[in-house]
Amino acid sequence: MKPSFWQGKRVFITGHTGFKGGWLCLWLKSLGSDVTGYALEPATSPSLFESADVGYGMQSIIGDVRDSEKLQKTIQDASPDIVIHMAAQSLVRYSYRHPVETYEVNVMGTVHVLEAVRKCASVHAVLVVTSDKCYENREREAGYREEEAMGGFDPYSSSKGCAELVVSAYRQSYFGTSDSVAVASARAGNVIGGGDWSEDRLIPDMVRSFTQEREVTIRNPSAVRPWQHVFEALNGYLLLIENMWDQPDAFSEAWNFGPEDTDTKMVSCIVEHFASHWGNAIWSAEENTEQPHEAQTLRLDCSKARTRLCWQPALKLELALEWMAQWYQCHYKNKDTALLSLHQLEKFQKMVKS
Repeated sequence: MKPSFWQGKRVFITGHTGFKGGWLCLWLKSLGSDVTGYALEPATSPSLFESADVGYGMQSIIGDVRDSEKLQKTIQDASPDIVIHMAAQSLVRYSYRHPVETYEVNVMGTVHVLEAVRKCASVHAVLVVTSDKCYENREREAGYREEEAMGGFDPYSSSKGCAELVVSAYRQSYFGTSDSVAVASARAGNVIGGGDWSEDRLIPDMVRSFTQEREVTIRNPSAVRPWQHVFEALNGYLLLIENMWDQPDAFSEAWNFGPEDTDTKMVSCIVEHFASHWGNAIWSAEENTEQPHEAQTLRLDCSKARTRLCWQPALKLELALEWMAQWYQCHYKNKDTALLSLHQLEKFQKMVKS
């Protein structure tokens, strides 16, 4: 990733009040980008957006990607060079309860963003962030490659597969010429990091229990996931956009960003290590087996990003868990989490350069 590339770039980010979007805004502001965000109010309280003062030094617009008219006007007014679409209904279990909302946000929201891009002459590149769950999961050990079939058992996973199909159709139908907008999609594994308080997610569930000094029950301790710190995925996104900018024909594709095989671990392993960094934390496995279906095994094949983008993870999982514990404890001790956030970003960028 080239920090100088982002200096002065006008970047429009949907979902900037969310976990990944908030971290991306902090990073881009530190690089000197002119950032405009478009999203709903933070979905949780507390939130990264509030705790790390994400809205400072950027234009923050509260809006819904389902509101195509407002979204289009906001993008036109911002006149961005780059659009990064991250707004989503991002929870599997929530999608079982609210399937219509999930499809409206994740599928039609993506359509609305790409339609707005079509009508905005300033845009040079657009990245749509989906999910590793977009694949037709066959519960196999081998990682999924970018060209494999889209699918999804649950509404969330299915909606992300649908979003990928939308991106592919728009790219081929409207952005297929060499002088057109570069359009790519990014699929990342389970991202973790400080500032996530989403419901029904492993780390936030643990943090809520640990701060209240109560035992946390783990829903699916034997599930295997490709864990990585949020910085790893964001670094991949930024690196991809830089390449899209220079060579739109070569990089306007779908891309996987996931950890090394050694960091693809069972949920129970993550719980044990995070609890050890927190201190005085206890947990147990969920006894009730009547749970909505969730994939048991999921891995990504990220060889394309490693080979063609020269992207590779820099932050080992054990250190990522330590950084997370530090971030949350900083927040709950009422210390300066905005300063710590920038400090962790700076340390990570030094790791990437070394």
